[in-house]
Amino acid sequence: MKVVLRTRSERETIQFGKQIGKRLQPGDVVALIGELGAGKTHLIKGLAQGAGVDQPDAVTSPSFTFIHEHKGKIPFYHIDLYRLATEEEGEALGLDEYLGGRGITAIEWADKIPSLLPEEVLWIHMQYLQTRARSIRILGKGSRYGQLVKKLRGERESKIRSTKSEIRNNLK
Repeated sequence: MKVVLRTRSERETIQFGKQIGKRLQPGDVVALIGELGAGKTHLIKGLAQGAGVDQPDAVTSPSFTFIHEHKGKIPFYHIDLYRLATEEEGEALGLDEYLGGRGITAIEWADKIPSLLPEEVLWIHMQYLQTRARSIRILGKGSRYGQLVKKLRGERESKIRSTKSEIRNNLK
């Protein structure tokens, strides 16, 4: 199951992340991929807000430290593997302690550690379209994440129907 959508601003990207974050549970792993500037950190900021991180404004790219741990209702681990050269370096970071643990783990550049990721994962591929616009493709791998994506798809379709109805009513 997958869903594809577009956001037109950083705010929309964060809001969509928040929508996903509200549904995340301890042990969940969100694997993000996309080129530099695709909006991965903004989406993770939204995930953290939705998951109840105490200080969501503190969520920034941990490119120079690899891992930031944030406190909240559920521990939130933001991992950025941009500077990672090999999967072995990922193993040396002790990523297995975060994956599937007691917190929520969001990983930027997750495609650098494919064999270290759990079988069930929420994949998010982000693509830069123009200055503020992004394409976000979400794929749920495993039954839990498949159900999550199905709910997100249903909400998006409902929102689209509601918007179309509102436009028609305004045109009358």
